[in-house]
This record gives sequence, structure tokens and C-alpha cells, in this order.
Amino acid sequence: MAEDGSLPPRASIPSGDNSVWADVSPLLQAACQDLQEGELIHGDNFNLFAAMSALEIMDPKMDSGIACTYYSLDEAIENGVAPIPISADKTTDVRCMIDIMDHLLACEVSLSKGAEKFLSFSKTYSNISIVRLTNATWHKGHSLAQTVYSCLYLLRPERTSSHALLHSYCKVIRATCKAILSVVSQARTHEEEDLFTMAYGLPLSGDGDEKCLSMLNAVEETISRQLRACKVSSSKRRVPEDIEPLQNNPDLEEGYCKALLCRLRFRKHFYHLLMSMKRPQGRGLELARKHIASCISEIDYIRKCSEFLRANAHGISEQNLDNTTASGCQPIGFDASLNCRLSAPTPPRSIKIHSWEKALEYFMKLLQDLNVVCSYSLDPSLEAALLFVVKFQKSRPDLVARAHLQDGKLYGRDPMFSMITGAAGLPGVTENYDFQKNEFMVQLGQLVINLLKILCTNAAWQRRKLGKMLQDWHVTYVQLEMTFKGEFEEASKTSNNKQKICFKIYQHILAWVEEQTYWIAFRFLNLGFELELYSVHDYCMVYWYIYVVLIKLTEKKHLRMAMSSDSAKKKTKKKRDSFKDGEIDYQIPAAVMFLQSQIYLAEGLSMMFAALRNECRIVPLQSPFNTEHEIFIQQFELLQKACVPDHISYVSFKESTMHANFSTLAICDYFKEAQRIAKEVKSSFANDPDTMAELCRVEQVAERNSIALNVCQAGALDPKLKISFTFCHHPFYATAIVKRS
Repeated sequence: MAEDGSLPPRASIPSGDNSVWADVSPLLQAACQDLQEGELIHGDNFNLFAAMSALEIMDPKMDSGIACTYYSLDEAIENGVAPIPISADKTTDVRCMIDIMDHLLACEVSLSKGAEKFLSFSKTYSNISIVRLTNATWHKGHSLAQTVYSCLYLLRPERTSSHALLHSYCKVIRATCKAILSVVSQARTHEEEDLFTMAYGLPLSGDGDEKCLSMLNAVEETISRQLRACKVSSSKRRVPEDIEPLQNNPDLEEGYCKALLCRLRFRKHFYHLLMSMKRPQGRGLELARKHIASCISEIDYIRKCSEFLRANAHGISEQNLDNTTASGCQPIGFDASLNCRLSAPTPPRSIKIHSWEKALEYFMKLLQDLNVVCSYSLDPSLEAALLFVVKFQKSRPDLVARAHLQDGKLYGRDPMFSMITGAAGLPGVTENYDFQKNEFMVQLGQLVINLLKILCTNAAWQRRKLGKMLQDWHVTYVQLEMTFKGEFEEASKTSNNKQKICFKIYQHILAWVEEQTYWIAFRFLNLGFELELYSVHDYCMVYWYIYVVLIKLTEKKHLRMAMSSDSAKKKTKKKRDSFKDGEIDYQIPAAVMFLQSQIYLAEGLSMMFAALRNECRIVPLQSPFNTEHEIFIQQFELLQKACVPDHISYVSFKESTMHANFSTLAICDYFKEAQRIAKEVKSSFANDPDTMAELCRVEQVAERNSIALNVCQAGALDPKLKISFTFCHHPFYATAIVKRS
């Protein structure tokens, strides 16, 4: 940059044989000055509004291309894409049938969202043609028409009736898709941009699909008899004459029978699993767990058969990790581009299905997640239900598993009022009080249900919804408080015992609502780390906000627990020092001390980042777009709108951190206090492995940060001392690493 602040002149681009480069910067600058505020660029061949409204490209669910092999299903069938029988040769017919089964399995699932691969891009002067293949399948929110229903045999159910094996398998696939689509649609665990629940008029139900299991059982029994017959034949015993072999090659009979049976049985048990989990009030969960075990067992058999199938696949010499079938052969009867003309809303995108091996891995993960759902208690406390969902989300379950978690497993067996009063510390309240019909109490019950639903969504969607929900919780608290004051005035004028009980219930519920509001805020802030929404320059304000939220959360939890145990004879102090005073004459609950350790850790991290900023160890963010104040508003706008906490602003953040330095931090070592409390409280959570593990992580971070703090304080004037941060010990509390450069 020149001394006067202007940009230096750019080096000219050398001209080619048929081109001359010219600097258009003055022209653009003049055009910008001529354009008035509120005006849009418009020309004979350009309209900014139309350009901004154009179809989005580069997104695997929105981008379009129009490369079709066939323009109708009839044309594809006439050209022999989906023949019936698949082959005149029985051996080839069976092999191709197994390939169809495997490819449908791969179409149904996917391992990772966003695993799209840009494979081809071509551009001409007259138009732009984009061909993009994406690793995308149905369970991850992509179009049913482009994945499972890329199988032409599913599109015309009546065509397969002459092929018993194919017909029964297609029926159970349709029934499975319908069952999964139903539970996901009801639970709303899919994202707003997902195409998962859109059926596009595809034949999800065929004649007799409700009897899919009886047909599948009949085919399974026939193949089982064929397997027994080939084993009898190999032992040179007489084979019953009425049993026709599966295919023509006796040496391959046993292998193909086993390969088909494990696939049919997997489908049968998986459909049974879905039906069992749909039973109301959790009555089918024990049976569902048995079917989960059977599914896992059949997947093992499917894997064992893969070597046999590859060995007998024609023209395949070695295993390819991208294959969608166990044999490595291309399946017959699929065309992913066909449905773009059959269904207008369907993005006509060419897609690449995930491999067969990854499909099996996905199903194993799905079955394990469903097993966790089935093994969960059907009579949980509300607090236990919330913590269970948060823990369950750490394993990153798929939307299908999250949908089944919502389907009557977390709420519905007990009235929501009973769940709330139990969470508020009033489990003995059983009488039917009129105030539970109060519109704000009903509204609170719906908020709790919505909270459980939101916690079952993916992290990004969850964070957005939690931030917006905070305002609803705050408004509901204010409305309940006003109702409570009205009830209190009436109760003070009467000696009615029922009114006094109502007064007590309101006190407990108000305390619980406040505590829950701060718990949601804490969850909202932590999700920002999981989603990598914070930069290193944001950590100071983020940890400071976590610190003030944790103080309020600890305060409200302590108040509620004291009220519940009827031990709150003294007024609970609301200052921060009340949670850091070692000389107290009453026992602090272990749950409160657990939060105290995190208060010290968050405050220590906030002050450490502030000291690094104040002593210029971290270069401040120089952005032409956002000041620190604007970043504060952007990060915490939803919390500020909900007044969580009250009277917290950017000014209070600056006042708290502007004088932080390492000499002050060394005197008041927050990390040592966090480490001490974490050690002390461990014995109280000996039977709670999750909390124990969290305490160990907090202790590790506190110990290492305390050491890093001492090193920084000792080498305060050493310019070669460099400090960085990592999340290797905790997902959202950073660990400082000090090195000499």
C-alpha cells in the first residue's frame, strides 16, 4: 500500500494474440457512484432480481441438470432395462436378484451428509452445463425418487408378480419406506431443506403390501427347503422330487441359498423392528430389541457371503470399495435419472450411491442407536429425559433413530403436568388442581414437548430453534409470575389448605422454569463450539457469557433444590460470591458444586483470553465489516432479546475484562479452584459414569490451563512465547498450549 493509503497500481496483464486487457476499475467506480441507494442494476440482457431468484447451484438437493437416458418408464421397459424374468438362466437370475437387493440397501442409507463430490463441470459460451454426481441416499434427506425408487421394479408393482422372490422383496421395500417416512414425518426430525418426506406420487403402497411379511415368509420357506435339499444331495441321500433347485449349478446352490436367506431375513426382522417400535406406550420395545439382535446377526451373515458372491461374479477380479453390491457387479433395473421426468418437483440430478460396505456400516450404527432408544426407561423424570437426549445426540444418530426416539419414548405415558411438577421437586402432587388448566400452564407443557422435539434434531437446526425458543420461555415465565401473584393475593386472604398448596406448587414451578431457561441458554452456547461458529477472537466474550449464564443456572438450581428439600430457611444469596464462599454452614448439593467447577473454568478462560488480548498476545481482529460490539450482538442477539440473563450487555462485558492481566490471574487462579471442586465432588457421582467422565474432563482442562497460566505469567516479557488453544480434552472448554517459537 502506498504512503497516502491508496492501493498501488496493478501490473498490467500481457495481451494475447486475440485479446487486449484493459483496466475497467474507473468504469466500475463511476458506475457505483452513479447508482443511487435502493436502485437495482437492470439492462436489456440482465436483471438483478431475476439473477438473485435463479435456481441455486452447487447444492446437492437443489442443483439441476437434465441428462436423461429414457424419457418414460415405458420406454425404459421396452429397451430391456428391467426385464422379467431378469435372465433366462436361473443362476444368472439369482445372482442379479442379489445385486438388486444389495443396491436397494445402498440406496436407502448414507454414512455422511455433505459428502458430495464435484465430479464434472463443463462450460460453453452459449450455456452452462453442470453434471454433478453426489454421494447421496434417502436416509440423509435426499429424494426418494432419486434413490430407492430409482429401481424400476418398484415403479410398476404388477410387473413383478410372476417372479415370487422379486415381488415379495419389492413389497417389503415399499412397506419399509412407507413406515420410515411416516415416523419421520410425524416426529419432524428431518431438516427443512430435506426431500426425505416428499413422495412425488410414487407407488409407496401396492396391492397386498400389507401382506408383505406373509409373502416374504413363503419365499423364505421355499429357499430354506432348497437349502436343506442341496445339503441332503451333497450327502448322497435321496432328494424329495417336489423340491426344485434354486438355480442350475449344484456347486453354487448352497452359497446362493444362504446369500438370499440372510438378506430376506434381515428385511423381515427390520420391518418387524419398525412395526414393534410403532406400538403405543412402548409396548413393543422388548420385542424390538430381539429383532435388532436378529438384524445384526443377519448382517454378519451377509458379510460372510460376500466372498462367495465376488468369486462367482463374471468379469470382476477384485473388490472395489465403491461397489454398491457384494459381488461388485452393476445391478439391473435401475435408472436414477428416469424420475426427473415422472415427478416434476424432483431435482433431476445424477447421483452416486454409497458403497454396499458403507451401507452395512450405516445399518449397524442405526441398529445400535435404535437399541439405545429401546433400552431407555419408559418412566423417566423430565430432567433424566433431557439429559438422555443430549447424551444420545453425542453419538450423532441419524434422523431415523431420532424420529423413533420422539415417537412416544420421551413423553406421553404420564400427563405433562405430572412430569413438570416432578421436575420441579413436587413428585407427591397427585390431586387435580384447577390451575393446571390455566392457559399458561398448558402453554408451559407444550413448551416442554417442543423442547424435547428440538433436542432430537440435528445440531444446527437445534441451535437455531433453541435460540428462538428462549423468548417463549421468558414470556411464559412472566405470564406465570403474574398469575402466581394473583393466586398469592387470594391465598393470603384465606386459610384454605388447597390454596396454600397451589401457592407452594407455583413457587416450585417458577423456580424450575427459570432454571430450565438458563439450561437452554447454556446448551445454545455450547452448540456453537460443536458447530464451529466461534473464532479464537470470539472466545473471550463467549466464555464470559457462559460464565454469567452458569452463575444464574447454578443460583436457580440451588434455589429449587433447597425448596424441594425444605431446607431453605435462609434466603439464598444471589451474588456470585455465595457460590465461591468456602466457609458456609450448610451442605451445598453435589449438582450445584458440579456447576461451580464449570463457573470457575469458564471465568478463568474468559479472563485468560482477555489478558492475552489486553497484553497484545493475541492480535485483535481487524475487520472492515464487524466491530467487537457488532460481533457481540450477532453472537448473543437471541439471548439478549430473551433477557437471558437480565442487565447483561456489551458494556458489562468490556467492564469485566478490560483490566484483566496475567499478574491478576496468577493471584486469583480460577483454574485451581475448578480443579479442586471437581476433585472434591467426584465421590458424589460414583454411580453416575457420565457426570464422572465430565468431571474428569473439566479437571484435565483446569489442570493444564493452570500450568499454562503460570508459564505465561513467568515469561510475560518473552516475545518468543506463543500460546494456542485446542479442544482435545473437552468439546467446548479450551486447553491452552504454550510453546517457545
